[in-house]
Amino acid sequence: MPNILICDDEKDIVNALKIYLSDPDYALFTASNGREAVECVKDNEIHLVLMDIMMPVMDGIEAMAKIREDSNVPIILLTAKSEDADKILGLNVGADDYITKPFNPLEVSARVKSQLRRYLKFGSGAVASEKFVIGGIELDDRTKEVLLDGEQVQLTPKEFDILKLFMSHPGEVFAPKDIYREVWGEDPLGQDGTVAVHIRHLREKIEIDPANPRHIKVVFGQGYKIDKGRTV
Repeated sequence: MPNILICDDEKDIVNALKIYLSDPDYALFTASNGREAVECVKDNEIHLVLMDIMMPVMDGIEAMAKIREDSNVPIILLTAKSEDADKILGLNVGADDYITKPFNPLEVSARVKSQLRRYLKFGSGAVASEKFVIGGIELDDRTKEVLLDGEQVQLTPKEFDILKLFMSHPGEVFAPKDIYREVWGEDPLGQDGTVAVHIRHLREKIEIDPANPRHIKVVFGQGYKIDKGRTV
């Protein structure tokens, strides 16, 4: 049974999300600030976090950064329409997605199911073992580990999926909308900048000089690819 943490300092929002996610297959946990969310993730096996950005004691961005030190659990940020800068910051720090207030119940359910499906698949022993090596990057799809020149690199689930997509199709160019469909599992309606932010964050982790990447290249006007010539 997936364990979902809802973190927001507004009780009405927490209660609304509990109603939207009232499914016998889910176990729901709640927190009212970022510090409580960090402790909850440490003390419980949480499979997904829904977290507000603006909260007392510890805000959602700081809490997410602390969670990311030890966990790759999917995190969906809860944001207001006026918090565009915070959305981008959140994606840079390690958020997997965001939902804008006021919520559409169907959207909440769909995004939660999409994130859970991918995250729980990562932990399943039924996933076939696949290993990809390109240049100094090694990706093991069984253990969900990525090594860069022999050193382990911590990626979020979305970053891992994007890298796996590229490494399993070396040299193939993917348009941002196609990357979004493959990785997020849905049409990219209103999500034009999400892929670019995740790729920028991924480059910061696997490129020596992210401004002049050796591995993940831009094909102007078309999309992104991983350099086929570097395949080992």
